[in-house]
Amino acid sequence: MTNPAPAVLQWLSSNKDRGTRFLQRLVQEGSIRGKESQAQALIIEKCRKLGLSLDIWEIGDEVLFKHPAYCSDRKDFSGNPNVVGVLKGTGGGKSLILNGHIDVVPQGNMEDWEDDPFSGKVKDGRLYGRGSTDMKGGSVALLYALEGIISSGVKLKGDVIFQSVIEEESGGAGTLAAVIRGYRADGAIIPEPTNMKLFPKQQGSMWFRITVKGRSAHGGTRYEGINAIEKAVLVIHKLQDLEKRRNEKMVDPLFKDIPIPIPINIGKLQSGEWPSSVPDQAVIEGRIGVAPSEEMKQAEKELMDCLEELTADDDWFKLHPPQVEWFGGRWQPGSLEKDHPLMNTLSENYEKMVGEKPKIEASPWGTDGGILTNVGSTPVVVFGPGVTEVAHDADEYIELGEMFRAAEILALTILDWCGVDTKAEGE
Repeated sequence: MTNPAPAVLQWLSSNKDRGTRFLQRLVQEGSIRGKESQAQALIIEKCRKLGLSLDIWEIGDEVLFKHPAYCSDRKDFSGNPNVVGVLKGTGGGKSLILNGHIDVVPQGNMEDWEDDPFSGKVKDGRLYGRGSTDMKGGSVALLYALEGIISSGVKLKGDVIFQSVIEEESGGAGTLAAVIRGYRADGAIIPEPTNMKLFPKQQGSMWFRITVKGRSAHGGTRYEGINAIEKAVLVIHKLQDLEKRRNEKMVDPLFKDIPIPIPINIGKLQSGEWPSSVPDQAVIEGRIGVAPSEEMKQAEKELMDCLEELTADDDWFKLHPPQVEWFGGRWQPGSLEKDHPLMNTLSENYEKMVGEKPKIEASPWGTDGGILTNVGSTPVVVFGPGVTEVAHDADEYIELGEMFRAAEILALTILDWCGVDTKAEGE
């Protein structure tokens, strides 16, 4: 078999029902945070059937907790393991990490769903359920591509390292644990829902909490107090100015179709206990985007410097400056050259299967790619089926045809990247 691609594509074309059933079972195991074990059991079963060498472990040792890239507020991961399956190559080829996360966001308001959030219902070429597009459909595309290669009797030269990690939605502790465990490669693909676009660059992000002080007073004599909400509004305006300045510096063409490449989002504002009282404290919580090639510390500094500007012309802020705390989620940015060999290989196979060149953009959200890049020194491309718009929404779904097309592209990319050992075929 000089060129195994036709046989692999034929297998994939003939076994779509198998891929659909596996995705359905995976979605039906609602693997929200802290309940990933049953979905991981299905992944383990599939990896065993494929003959992959398995590494299953519970993350959460001191090395992970003390790592500078660790940011989760979760300390107990017992019962919910990371899973890595390795397809060992015969030697002489490039290695490839295929990274997917098994955790999904909560289902939200049940009344907003037409069917059960974990139904796995198939209708009109779509499979519905929480996690179908973010990102169990992508993980199934990875395993389906591998199954097509293995079932066709192909022997690869380079190692393929399939990863099903926990905790991506809360900052990437699962992928960080895999890097610490020693999993690195010549390249990596993360099939997040990119609508089949290629993302060589990913925005990073950090959560912040800003506490704004005021002074209490009766609402009838509010002029005797300092309203913390009104002061918080000044802080928010300052953050909006900072967002504008930071984005004016973003001239990367990969962001040209993204209105705000690195947003600053105010996600939460808490203040006051009584309508007739002047509140003495307001707490703002939000998220600041980090440019792909930017240091996290630089983004932190710009936000801190911005708030210090408030003390220049506000007597209250001079005595009571806003207090900043960095907490919770933190996603590392990532950047890869547009002409990197992995990008070229993936692009060529996309064009081969779709008949046109892929769209190449920068990711408007964070992924585990930043950890693989910055901590694991592994080049990353984010590419997968599904659209972000439905990822965390009610009635989340994935187009099954798109998932299978992604699997075809991934299978060809694995063959080209890792290399085929024709001498070992049939052994």
